[in-house]
Amino acid sequence: MIGKSLKGKIRRFTEKVLLVLSSFSVRKRRLFAVLLLFLIALIVATFAVPAAIISGSSPCSYALYASDGTLLGAQTASDGQWRFEAAEVPQKFADAIVTFEDKRFYWHPGVDILSIIRAFRENSASGSIVSGGSTITMQTVRLLEHYPPRTYRQKFHEALAAVFFELRYSKKHILELYAANAPFGGNVVGLEAASWRYFARPPASLSWAEAATLAVLPNQPSLVYPGANSEILLSKRNFLLARLFERGKISADEYERSLLEKLPQKPFPLPSISRHYLEYLKKTQKGKHTTTFRTKLNSSMQKNATRTLEAWSLSFSRRGINNAAALILDTKTLDVLAYCANTGIERNTDTNAVDMIQSRRSSGSLLKPFLFAAMLDAGSLLPEQLVIDIPTRIGNYSPDNNIPKYAGAIPASEALSRSLNIPAIRELREYGITAFLDILRKSGFTTLNRSSDDYGLPLILGGGEITLWEASRAYVRMMQAALGTNSDRNFPISRGSAYLTLSALSEGVRPDEEAAWQTFANARRIAWKTGTSNGNRDAWAIGVTAEYTVAVWVGNAIGSGTPDLKSASTAAPVLFDLYKTLPRSSWIGFPEAELSKVTVCAKSGYAAGIDCTETKEAFKPRKAPQSSACPYCRKVSLTNDGLYQATADDLTGEKAGIYDGTMPQVESRFVLPPSIEYWYKRANLGYRSLPDFVPWHKNAEIQELSLIFPEAGAKIVIPTEIDGSPGSMVMQAATRNPDTVVYWDIDGTYLGCTENRHELAARPRAGSHTLTVTDSHGSRIQRHFTVLDAAE
Repeated sequence: MIGKSLKGKIRRFTEKVLLVLSSFSVRKRRLFAVLLLFLIALIVATFAVPAAIISGSSPCSYALYASDGTLLGAQTASDGQWRFEAAEVPQKFADAIVTFEDKRFYWHPGVDILSIIRAFRENSASGSIVSGGSTITMQTVRLLEHYPPRTYRQKFHEALAAVFFELRYSKKHILELYAANAPFGGNVVGLEAASWRYFARPPASLSWAEAATLAVLPNQPSLVYPGANSEILLSKRNFLLARLFERGKISADEYERSLLEKLPQKPFPLPSISRHYLEYLKKTQKGKHTTTFRTKLNSSMQKNATRTLEAWSLSFSRRGINNAAALILDTKTLDVLAYCANTGIERNTDTNAVDMIQSRRSSGSLLKPFLFAAMLDAGSLLPEQLVIDIPTRIGNYSPDNNIPKYAGAIPASEALSRSLNIPAIRELREYGITAFLDILRKSGFTTLNRSSDDYGLPLILGGGEITLWEASRAYVRMMQAALGTNSDRNFPISRGSAYLTLSALSEGVRPDEEAAWQTFANARRIAWKTGTSNGNRDAWAIGVTAEYTVAVWVGNAIGSGTPDLKSASTAAPVLFDLYKTLPRSSWIGFPEAELSKVTVCAKSGYAAGIDCTETKEAFKPRKAPQSSACPYCRKVSLTNDGLYQATADDLTGEKAGIYDGTMPQVESRFVLPPSIEYWYKRANLGYRSLPDFVPWHKNAEIQELSLIFPEAGAKIVIPTEIDGSPGSMVMQAATRNPDTVVYWDIDGTYLGCTENRHELAARPRAGSHTLTVTDSHGSRIQRHFTVLDAAE
């Protein structure tokens, strides 16, 4: 919309022009009209002619540059030529090409009359066109029009178009257009391509001798074929160097040194260090037609990462593991510093083109830190709070740890650093799959697009597919949250929770197979997590510091697994080798304002209860709700010698014997349920089990028996075995006393008894059932469950 004041000005100006014209004679009016039409035509032609010529120019190559201008990847244009977009011309080449081709370039208006007169004389004397008298601007027009036949009419057209180019563009831009489209031999077009093909470096790094060599080639590009015409090319180059010296462009020393430089030999192959990233950028243009990508890639990091990854991948290939990928990000900015999406160009001809950074793969254990952090924020977990680690069956799902060992109960942070599966499964069941999926999606995992029912509890162990790209960025956002620099308001993890989670990943105890890398990580202070997918198909490792995030995937692009594909022996060593190539990083400052102190039980890590005798201080996220009090410390009454549990009633009467008339002593004790204690005391030799009650104890409600599976109200499908025979369910119980015998009964039918390890297989029919377990001390548990028809 044009403002009222501007409309008024235009109207008044038009009125004045009409008033002046009205005073002109008819002849003057006609002359004015002709001049006005000429001026309009000149203006239109100044913009239209160059635009029309440039619009028909040749296609360009795709090119990928690092942050320092190093070319890292390129592809020939659609016509098979190496041709890059117009770019700034270095001063050395500008001086060389102007000296050689058009010494009055900066003074003429696109056409050099003196050169045309000289060319006319030479052509008349020879009876043919031996000199064109073309300026660089005229040559640019000819290059952009794809070398039309040389005729006087064409020369006139080029001269006229050159004038319009000079009116429309600066000399600097015209020189850029010329340099980008001039032929340099073979399928090499343009200064940028020629500089990389013949000297393996960018035009800005060329010496005077190299710039002069390239400056003479557009005039006769066939001179650069290896082993041919070298004497002619050398003569032309040295002639130009002499002209540059005479004009004061180079010193005497530079001139002498330049004459000693050798000519280019066989052309260098153009770099292909980050071909997958180039393809990725091409796909993300969203309708744009960019062919030059100037990125934040660090050229040295990219080269080091490529070399490191290729060396490891070659070693892995001897074990049937053919592909690998690595990504290095700037933690502060999320800029991509190195992008190595596959390995084995010569070795894996059928799969090396697959971009494994963008490919969906089973997540393994990479999602566990996000569940840990979410539960910290929800107040349902404290970092050192004991979580249950016992054989677990949930419905038909029976997860297991990577190594079939159980701690009974283990601090949550250690369960995370050891990547134990059973604690993670039980935590996810408590937190909720739907709520956890929401956390993951807000953290940037877009590929987790199925329903919570579809994923189920296996989601936390690799039941969902993610990409290395999104996983690494999610870890970056967690570190940014811990640093207080995350600008993503949708990120669901608080600063305090992120700090506690990353601290657990940087300091925690590791499984035996990862112990070799723990010392390195602790020395450098890296928060790192590994993961191996089910079936050994994917090995992951992601490390994050305040400066750099490194992510690694190792496996087979076709999805096949192998027993040797374990993150501890593949992805982890690659991760730490990549960190060795990076500058040392700093760690997160302690976010005191984002954490609150809480008094916890020294034995259980829960918030201290009234019966906890040993306490310590811990931290929780500042806004997290108060967690539940310790469930394991309680008052117990014992005989005065501590050999038995007893109530006051137990210590009276003739059955009390030597205890008759004494009073029980009351102690606060750390007591785990039998199902947990059975495993816990194996790993914790200092744990004191409660003694049995005195033999005459009458309180049958105090249970020393625990039923692990089936759970109350469980709905179970008993599958058919692979050979077609009927399957069975395995019932599990635990007792505090290892000498206890457990008796099993379903619907009144006695099934048998167990000792030491209390597991019993059964094959109940479809329908509702009641399981009764009784131990040799009189403890009894009943539980109702339903067996579903497998065909339903």
